[in-house]
Amino acid sequence: MAEYQFEEKKGGYGKILIWVLLIIFLFGGVFVWYKYYFVFGEGVKSGYLNYAVKKGYVFKTYEGKIIQEGFGKGRTGALTSYEFEFSVDDPQVFKQLEENSGKHFDLHYKEYNGAIPWRGNTKYVVDRIVNMK
Repeated sequence: MAEYQFEEKKGGYGKILIWVLLIIFLFGGVFVWYKYYFVFGEGVKSGYLNYAVKKGYVFKTYEGKIIQEGFGKGRTGALTSYEFEFSVDDPQVFKQLEENSGKHFDLHYKEYNGAIPWRGNTKYVVDRIVNMK
């Protein structure tokens, strides 16, 4: 009996496809990390707390706004106000804000390049209260 040996053809397309998919996955992961998890900036904003609310359709997030006073691009010499809208990721920080609406706060925040629905509606996330008057 004659034995037939089938020789497998080894094509390079499978390996190329795996490498292309791996590179796409790697760049996608780096993009998501940079867009949503990389801290672009940190700082402190001061102002009077206008509101602190828990809201959302699917993801209930903590949101707030402080009113900052100062001279701005309004009428010459007129006092104008700026609004700083932010999200809060810590329930304890939110509780302290909620209980002290209308007071003057110094809030430490982190600025991200994009907002994630379960983290909040803004790219500014307050992580602690520096001072309250």
